[in-house]
Amino acid sequence: MTTNSSPQLWLYDTTLRDGTQREGLSVSIEDKLRIARRLDQLGVPFIEGGWPGANPKDVQFFWQLQEDPLKNSEIVAFCSTRRPHTNAASEPMLQAILAAGTRWVTVFGKSWDLHVTTGLKTTLEENLAMIRDTIEYLGSQGRRVIYDAEHWFDGYKHNPDYALKTLETAIASGAEWLVLCDTNGGTLPHEVTEIVQAVNHHSSLVADKAQMKIPQIGIHTHNDSDLAVANALAAVMAGARMVQGTINGYGERCGNANLCSLIPNLQLKLGYSCIGEDELAQLTEASRFVSEVVNLAPDEHAPFVGISAFAHKGGIHVSAVERNPLTYEHIQPEQVGNRRRIVISEQSGISNVLAKARTLGIELDQRQPEARQILQKMKDLESEGYQFEAAEASFALLMYEALGKRQKFFEIKGFQVHCDLIAGKETTNSLATIKVSVNGENILEAAEGIGPVAALDAALRKALVKFYPQIAEFELTDYKVRILNGNTGTTAKTRALVQSGNGHQRWTTLGVSTNILEASYQAVVAGLEYGLLLYSQPKALFISSEKLKSQNTTVSES
Repeated sequence: MTTNSSPQLWLYDTTLRDGTQREGLSVSIEDKLRIARRLDQLGVPFIEGGWPGANPKDVQFFWQLQEDPLKNSEIVAFCSTRRPHTNAASEPMLQAILAAGTRWVTVFGKSWDLHVTTGLKTTLEENLAMIRDTIEYLGSQGRRVIYDAEHWFDGYKHNPDYALKTLETAIASGAEWLVLCDTNGGTLPHEVTEIVQAVNHHSSLVADKAQMKIPQIGIHTHNDSDLAVANALAAVMAGARMVQGTINGYGERCGNANLCSLIPNLQLKLGYSCIGEDELAQLTEASRFVSEVVNLAPDEHAPFVGISAFAHKGGIHVSAVERNPLTYEHIQPEQVGNRRRIVISEQSGISNVLAKARTLGIELDQRQPEARQILQKMKDLESEGYQFEAAEASFALLMYEALGKRQKFFEIKGFQVHCDLIAGKETTNSLATIKVSVNGENILEAAEGIGPVAALDAALRKALVKFYPQIAEFELTDYKVRILNGNTGTTAKTRALVQSGNGHQRWTTLGVSTNILEASYQAVVAGLEYGLLLYSQPKALFISSEKLKSQNTTVSES
């Protein structure tokens, strides 16, 4: 836990520039603005917004933030040094940077002589002139400069004298931060420690000799060796005071340093002050918010913020955590806005069942026969192909059934699905007819859909919505099918997983059958039933829709 006396670290988020270079990730101007404002709420001091002038999207992004500025964070424009053998004052690229209207500008320059001669195709002296001219010009225009030393660690290892000259030039030109970049992501932590210490020592000597303020050191790491977070931590412990990274580790190739791991490690483990405690408790929600905006599935096993980060499956683990969470948790999940989850599977013991019942507002005693019946029923079903750790809403329904508390919202009398398969046509039109009984009244409905599951889901909703209007809020958000015993060919058993939501919560249900439509039907029906249960017994379930609305939190599963 940090205090007012904790040493300050400066976070620098580059999700909107470096993060968007991830393959398969694309964002609109509106997306960028939403992410920027969410990071602003999180209290990130510096947010790199992109390269003004590189594309129309980034130009408009900075213009809109001039009209409606962020409240807490500094928005930063990003650019390179001027081109070889030109003049910074007449460089069109730098005019676009100035037009962005930011107080801070991050300039990246070449540190590795290989990149100067091969990439820029210029001389080592001209590269130094490019660094000097660019930083001095931006400073003359009232801009404060962060200098990103690109390929710093590789450059230092190949030619330390020249790499240090590039930093000396940046210092003399007025850069306030020197950020050391492991651009290729191949440096090891012990190398980072040694080199950052050497740079700190050298920069102090240069600044003292020139009677200048000593610039502060930053770190920017990539994850190509799966060491981005470790390298950033090593740099901080060696004296770096700015940490650059992205939410969820998004970035080119293998990604950048993941701020969702760095922030809690720096703040909760090493005692640095990064963001406020209230903001830290928003970290999980911010992580999921960004993943939703960029349309990438959240990493369920991500440290700190993943849905499985504090999930306990083994019976012995659950029993111990129930007594004292410290036995199997390195921090309190609430510190980062996450929560503890008890996972139900064939490996579960009675402790799992009792703990899961408590999350549903049900107090069970292990001496009660119902507790053992639930455990045995769950294990019997899992031996048939059910998997309740992936579908906790289905387990909740199983538990209510065993306790005689499962409400009978409706009863399916039968259904038929007809598919039109037309050669050369990309989509398949399906028609589902379903007969359902509600309070003794039989209803027959039909609906079309693109595929049999969509048609079946639509027909069922159509039949029930007049009795349960809240069904109009439900949506099928994900659908997965897995063949369990493929060696049996077309008679193989199928497991269908359906994720449903109501705009505030998400829950997963499943079905198992040798008939893929039967398995899907089971999962769809259970999903609707569980959604109705949320509305009919909100206090019996561990979290209500109203609470979620107030927290603005998306919760996966039951």
